[in-house]
Formats: sequence, structure tokens, C-alpha cells
Amino acid sequence: MHARWRFAAIVALSLLAGLGGALLSRQWQPLAVTPPSLHDRLHGELDLTAVQDKRIHALEHEFAAERARHEAAIRAANRRLAIAMAQEGRYGPAVARSVDDIHAAMGELQKASLEHVFAMRRELNAGQRTRFDAIVSESLTAPAQ
Repeated sequence: MHARWRFAAIVALSLLAGLGGALLSRQWQPLAVTPPSLHDRLHGELDLTAVQDKRIHALEHEFAAERARHEAAIRAANRRLAIAMAQEGRYGPAVARSVDDIHAAMGELQKASLEHVFAMRRELNAGQRTRFDAIVSESLTAPAQ
């Protein structure tokens, strides 16, 4: 009987030690640094006038709804892909069409995003556009996080 209790105690202590180690490691890990978004940089680095800020916020509000529609289309295309994969069980014609549908939906989001970027750019003066163009270029060429 003592052997069972000793074994149970060892298992319990091992679990507690593992849990404690996991919790401590979370405390000591450096926080992940997320680079600022294009919009954060736009508002933070370009010294926008009140009028520019108001117009750009309106553009951002409009684009948020448009982006949501495109993201919903991508999710729907992903669902159709899942169904096609389950039905075909291989990379067949329905799966290929579904992949093409996903790519098309993603392409539409990319086009809408670029139109949004250029709409914001039109609200800027020449000096701001130069800095904005550099920020956009940095955003597009930064290594993936």
C-alpha cells in the first residue's frame, strides 16, 4: 500500500512541478513585439491635419466593412474546399475549382486593400505621400512575423 501512495505522490509532485515550470516560463518569456500596423504608422508618423484625419478615418470605416465582406467570401470558399476534399478524397476537379475560388476571393481582397491604400494616399500632401510610400514599401517587404 505504501508503494501505491508513494507512486501517486511522485506523480502528483511531477505534475505540479511541470505546471509550475510552465507557468514560470510564461512569466520569463519576452513579450512578442508586434510591429505597428500601416494605419498606426499613418496616424503616428505623418502629422495629419484634422481634416485629413477625419477623411482617413472615414475611409478606414468604409474599408472595414468591405474587408469583412471579402473575408466572409474567403471563409465561404474555404468551407466549399473542405466539402470538396471530403467528397473527392483527393486533389480532383472539385478541389482544384475550390482552390481557384479561394485564390480569386483572396485576390479581390488584395485589390480592395490596394484601392484603400491609394484612397488614403490621395488625402495626403506631397511630403506626406513620400513618407507614406516608404511606410507602405516597408510594410510590403518586411519579413513575416
